Amino acid sequence: MIVDEKVRSPCVSICALDERDVCIGCQRTSDEILRWTSMSNCERKAVLVKVAEREQEIAL
Repeated sequence: MIVDEKVRSPCVSICALDERDVCIGCQRTSDEILRWTSMSNCERKAVLVKVAEREQEIAL
């Protein structure tokens, strides 16, 4: 059985929440940040998809 490595946090040590409750550094919500350590790799990957979508929104 091959064990996958844990999906790494997107944290960039710029920690501040905006008016939408999203971190301006990593684009995760406060709930996603708090739950990160207890998430499965599948859940973490889903959060990273949302992070990418949020990054696209602010790039426009």
